[in-house]
Amino acid sequence: MADELKIQEADGGKLASYIERIERLEEERKELGADVREIFAEAKGNGFDTKVMRQILRLRKMTPADRAEAEFLRDSYKKLLGINE
Repeated sequence: MADELKIQEADGGKLASYIERIERLEEERKELGADVREIFAEAKGNGFDTKVMRQILRLRKMTPADRAEAEFLRDSYKKLLGINE
């Protein structure tokens, strides 16, 4: 019984440590999100289109092959729908 209590206490300490670390990271993420929103607001105030900026950010995260595939599919869909540039 004493060994089981020690294990539970140790596991409880580990669990609390994990929970606290996750809570700290979530708070940091929340703060970073606020910082990102502030930057977008600043860019918008300077005349930039934040919707397009978000699209560019998504494109920059893609590999060149994935980006080419997405552009090919977009162009194919536009052609099928009769949307001309």
